[in-house]
Amino acid sequence: MPKGVLSEARRIFMELAELSNLDRAEALDKECGEDLHLRAQVEVLLRAESSAGAFMSNPTSDGGGSSQASLALGPKEAASSEIGRYKLLEQIGEGGMGTIWMAEQREPVKRRVALKIIKLGMDTKQVIARFEAERQALALMDHPHIAKVFDAGATETGRPYFVMEYIKGIPTLEYCDLDKVDTRGRIQLFKAVCHAILHAHQKGIIHRDIKPNNVLVTMHDGVPVPKVIDFGIAKATNSELTAKTLFTEHRQMIGTPAYMSTEQAEMSGLDIDTRSDVDSLGVLLYELLTGTTPFDTQALLESGFEEMMRVIREDEPHKPSTRISSLGDTGTRMAQQRKLDPLRLSNMMRGDLDWIVMKCLEKDRTRRYETANGLAADLDRHLGDEPVVAGPPTAG
Repeated sequence: MPKGVLSEARRIFMELAELSNLDRAEALDKECGEDLHLRAQVEVLLRAESSAGAFMSNPTSDGGGSSQASLALGPKEAASSEIGRYKLLEQIGEGGMGTIWMAEQREPVKRRVALKIIKLGMDTKQVIARFEAERQALALMDHPHIAKVFDAGATETGRPYFVMEYIKGIPTLEYCDLDKVDTRGRIQLFKAVCHAILHAHQKGIIHRDIKPNNVLVTMHDGVPVPKVIDFGIAKATNSELTAKTLFTEHRQMIGTPAYMSTEQAEMSGLDIDTRSDVDSLGVLLYELLTGTTPFDTQALLESGFEEMMRVIREDEPHKPSTRISSLGDTGTRMAQQRKLDPLRLSNMMRGDLDWIVMKCLEKDRTRRYETANGLAADLDRHLGDEPVVAGPPTAG
């Protein structure tokens, strides 16, 4: 395969790997156009990721030098193999850029860690820059609700890796539903997330992909502790890191559609500031309170790329109280998970919580909370039965 075609196929694959299966077909048409050879190579990579669970893993040879075999660059990691002073135990996660392993560190201390390593074949300049940016972003931060970085290095074949705190937890929404956490408890957990994001902002890092799966809840002495993870698409506001991460190819989607801010849906890749994370925090709070996102995820993905972006930019979502009252049997189940009946849960949302959530989701970012701390402070006022800063829309 010509080197240029492989490089372009990898680039397109990287973009499509961030999308759901439902949205990949349209993006594939747009990126490849009438270049059938390029499209075939991208489809090979997508199939390899889907069937083997890891991009460019070592496939079974068919004796004829298949396209997939020609892309394999060497053996993939396996349980019990060693990278430096770390012994890999079990693969626990996988993203577009790398795989995450639970590993055992042997020296200078013995402990369980999470080791994230760049995938075979993904060592392009763009991917390495994003990978390095995530490591630097995490290394800059020291907060009890953000995963810590312990170490970094490269494998014998030169692929970068970094070592993080191993978090044995489950996504926030899943934890709250399984444990039947009431509304007040959900708000308390969410406030801790706000403080973590504030810390990131103070260190010059914008997360850009806040969602339940990127906030894990682990137990410390019987107390639930949320931990923000996955700064893989973080944007830096300080100059050193920005040089490596600010560049975003024209119309490349950054983030998860249902949790994207209005600015992210503009697709310019520029002028994203900390208020974008405030918007995404609002979506997370909306889902913790109602069990659904402001815009239905499935409907967004099925609407097509352009319409999906338009909805995020222009349409106003229903208030949380309105959404709960319209969910029928689903709303009843959600209310039971919060130890309430649907009517009482809807009434609980009316007023402060409706206003707080909708202030986060304002299309005009100048009308949102300026900081994650401002959002947490308003939730404190609500819990303390004090007047909140947020309010109903005025005639103006």
